[in-house]
Amino acid sequence: MADSLSPEHRSWNMSRIGSKNTGPEIKVRSILHKNGYRFRLNGKVGRKLYPKGYLPGKPDLVLAKYKAVIFINGCFWHQHNGCKKGTIPKTRTDWWRKKLHENFERDSIIREQLKNLGWKVLIVWECEVQGQIFLDELNAIKNEKDCYGNKTD
Repeated sequence: MADSLSPEHRSWNMSRIGSKNTGPEIKVRSILHKNGYRFRLNGKVGRKLYPKGYLPGKPDLVLAKYKAVIFINGCFWHQHNGCKKGTIPKTRTDWWRKKLHENFERDSIIREQLKNLGWKVLIVWECEVQGQIFLDELNAIKNEKDCYGNKTD
């Protein structure tokens, strides 16, 4: 199917897609807050936990008490395997494959860096937000020790 928008209009549309405060991110934050979790936004941790003040990749949410981070990933942009939203567009397929593969590679490197720093990494996919599937994983993290070695709740 050909794109029905002019290149200029498509560019304008794409420039309006934000990377912070997205619908899924706001929904996850609301669910976490209602369940008693406290967090910081966009990788901010302060210099006590990380010398630069920001974690690698600037995770969407940081739960410092549990030394855990949450990335809320769009199924398309981060290629959620098996999800209908994670498919390659039919136009400019070579460009999209390269772009989305680079996103995937960057995500892998950032996850590895965070794990090497001792952080637990949780990925919440856009399609999972409604079902609150991620809460089970988060509760498992909560029941481990916090970043100071104390048993949590």
